[in-house]
Amino acid sequence: MHNFALKMSIQNPVVAIDGFSSCGKSTVAKALAKRLGLRYIDSGAMYRAVTLYLMRNGLPLTADAIDKDVLASALDAIHIDFKISAESGLSEIWLNGENVEQEIRTMEVSSNVSFVSAIPEVRHRMVAQQQRMREDGNLVMDGRDIGTTVFPDADLKLFMTADPEVRAARRHKELQLKGAVVTLDEVRNNLQSRDLEDQSRKESPLRKADDAVILDNTQLDFEEQLDFVIRHLEQLKSVGTE
Repeated sequence: MHNFALKMSIQNPVVAIDGFSSCGKSTVAKALAKRLGLRYIDSGAMYRAVTLYLMRNGLPLTADAIDKDVLASALDAIHIDFKISAESGLSEIWLNGENVEQEIRTMEVSSNVSFVSAIPEVRHRMVAQQQRMREDGNLVMDGRDIGTTVFPDADLKLFMTADPEVRAARRHKELQLKGAVVTLDEVRNNLQSRDLEDQSRKESPLRKADDAVILDNTQLDFEEQLDFVIRHLEQLKSVGTE
C-alpha cells in the first residue's frame, strides 16, 4: 500500500515523462495524475492538434515546404485547451472549441505529426504554451522533450521505452479496438519512421535526460509500471526529508 500523502510531502511536484511512441507514456501519466491529484498534460496531443489543423486547411506539413508567414498565421489561429471529460474524468484536448481527442489519434495524423513537430516555429510556440501550464506545479506532462527542454528542472524525469515489436503490437491492438483498418506492418513502419524523425530532428530531439530514470515496460503490466513510478517518487520524498 503506497503512501498517497506523497503529493503533500513533495511541494508542487512536476513529473516529466519522455519516451518512444506507443510505450504507454500517456496511460501511465494519466493514472499517476489521477492517483496523486495532479494535473495532466499530453504534450504530444498538442503537436497532433497542430498537425490536424494544417491537414484540414491543406497546408504543407514540413518546414521547407510551408511559408513562414502562412505558418505564423496558422499558429495564431490555433487555440488549444485541455478539458476534463465528464464521462471519463480524464483530460481531453480541444482545438478551436472542438473536442478532437479521437481524431488526432488516427493513422493519418500519426504519419505526419513527426514532420510537423520538427518545424522550429511549431516547437517554440508549443514549448512556450507548455511552460506556461506549469503554474504552481502539481503537474504530470508527457512527450518527447519534457525533461530536456520544457521542464529541465522537473522533480522526477522518466524515460519510457519498450521492445519495438511489443510497441507495434500494442499500437496495432489499440487501433483495431477503435475500428481502424490497418495492418501490423503499417503500424510497425509508422513507429520506425516516427522514431527516426523524433531522434534525428534538429529542434529538441528525443533523447534521455542525463538524470532521467529509465522505465522499460516490455515485460511490465500497468500496475507494475505505476508502482515503479510511485516508488521513485517516494524515494524523492525521502531524499527531500533527509
